[in-house]
Amino acid sequence: MRKRQAGMTLMELMIVIMVVAILGTIALNSYRRYMLRAQRSDATTSLLQLQSQQEKHFLQYGVYVTTTGDITKAHSAGGLGLAATTSQRGYYDLAVSSTTTGYTASATPVSGGGQADDKDCASFSITESGTKTALKSSGTDNTNQCFR
Repeated sequence: MRKRQAGMTLMELMIVIMVVAILGTIALNSYRRYMLRAQRSDATTSLLQLQSQQEKHFLQYGVYVTTTGDITKAHSAGGLGLAATTSQRGYYDLAVSSTTTGYTASATPVSGGGQADDKDCASFSITESGTKTALKSSGTDNTNQCFR
């Protein structure tokens, strides 16, 4: 009589590896979606800070800053005095443009950055009246989901 050895066969080992790989893939994708949603707050926070600086500038000088180049200029030089034209954590580029009544500040993902994969909230904007807008990469409005 032959004594049977205890242990796993190669087939059983391969099945376990496949199950772990599938679960890992699902977990990684879920984590990536979570990170995209969490990092959107960088855009909204930075836009609200920019809006606050715009209002301070308007109260002091009677005009809004309407060009992106003036974001980093000192207050005394007619700018907003912000540290950079990127968001606080560096995920979004900030821009300001003039409108007939004031300004529109916008935040778009940094080219080649991780947020560039965020198709649900591809761009954010806020106006001097406080109107917030967020668009999908297709151009469809998605403000309710993006500005929370």
